[in-house]
Amino acid sequence: MKLVIKNLKKNFGSKEVLKDIDFEFTSGKIYGLLGRNGAGKTTLFNCLNEDLDVDAGEFYIMDGEKRKIESKDIGYVLSTPVVPEFLTGREFLKFFIDINKDNITDIKTIDEYFDLVKIEPEDRDKLMKDYSHGMKNKVQMLVHIIASPSILLLDEPLTSFDVVVAEEMKELLKKLKKGHILIFSTHIMELALDLCDEIVVLNNGTLESIDKSNMNNDKFKEKIINVLKGEENA
Repeated sequence: MKLVIKNLKKNFGSKEVLKDIDFEFTSGKIYGLLGRNGAGKTTLFNCLNEDLDVDAGEFYIMDGEKRKIESKDIGYVLSTPVVPEFLTGREFLKFFIDINKDNITDIKTIDEYFDLVKIEPEDRDKLMKDYSHGMKNKVQMLVHIIASPSILLLDEPLTSFDVVVAEEMKELLKKLKKGHILIFSTHIMELALDLCDEIVVLNNGTLESIDKSNMNNDKFKEKIINVLKGEENA
């Protein structure tokens, strides 16, 4: 399966944010999407999630044949988690599973799902308004794990976790990539190098894959920085 983007453009007034995105993402990989602040990473995600209309171009799934992306195909983990704070964690998961049960394979118990992301038993029946930012982010991540969309967009998802939890979530994402496309937006280069199979740089409105072959980590980092700086010989 591939996510194919063809000649995608998005403007805000006279400002061209996405100029001519032409790229293919392949299942079974975690892609690290790097870019400077304001480069358009979140704009790209919002276009793919159809929260924003594009000005030109198209994107679709190629899986034996070309088909339009449906809502069930794509999940979007926001950098700032949004959860219904008037519900407990358990109530929210039960509600989510009930309304999506026809699309969920191999449904587990709610406590098994909580165990998966290590939410402690004493926190499962608390109102989510009393959850920390990191716990809300865990719940947000968990509902996408349950839904198991073909394409998962992750916008800075690990920044609110402490070191131990971040490592746990990284291992979980590595297990999730089989049969899925994970696109991981971050401004932390070391995190992208550690977690991701491929690095893609969004710079000057276009996407460019950075080939790591025949380079050690220092040279690879230098090449990424040169591309982000817009140096011609990067």
